[in-house]
Amino acid sequence: MHRSAAETRSHVLRVAGDLFYQRGIRATGVDLVAAEAGVAPTTLYRLFASKDDLVGAYVELADLELRDRFTAAVEEAGPDPRDQILAVFDLMFAEVSSATFRGCKFLMSMAEFPEPGLPAHRNALAAKSWTRARFRELTGELGVEDPDALSDHLVLVFEGLHASGQSFGPDGPAKRGRGLAEALLPAAAPRSGGT
Repeated sequence: MHRSAAETRSHVLRVAGDLFYQRGIRATGVDLVAAEAGVAPTTLYRLFASKDDLVGAYVELADLELRDRFTAAVEEAGPDPRDQILAVFDLMFAEVSSATFRGCKFLMSMAEFPEPGLPAHRNALAAKSWTRARFRELTGELGVEDPDALSDHLVLVFEGLHASGQSFGPDGPAKRGRGLAEALLPAAAPRSGGT
């Protein structure tokens, strides 16, 4: 089957992403990625200058996909920011409950690439920062006294859901993530003068 350069790049990136997520990034060599993708190593290196570039592109794609899922969950939840926030927790719990869930791709990437200058680390941090900013936007619409504190509390629950899901599966503490988020929302004090 003949693919364009863009199609080949997308195919290699998908194959690499599956291998990186299932086996670990450092444990997965470029030769294995090329073999599994059915391309020559030289083709892979024409598409990605180095393994660091390939890993950075994998994390960037994972970030874009998370943003799409997060945004869709918010939009499908309707206009109430409380419902939107809880929809994000429902989405994440569904992912943790998936048979293919191994952990948060971004936390795993930062653990394997702790150097801040590497593309994998930078892109993983960008994903985490975007998620935090989105929670802050949503809590800002709730009319609470301290939306920054509430959003950070929600981010902690969100991160804990991922981490405990990796450790204990969906039947462990992760199953309580939505309930904890729900409890945080009404506990937030309304702004003085609010309706």
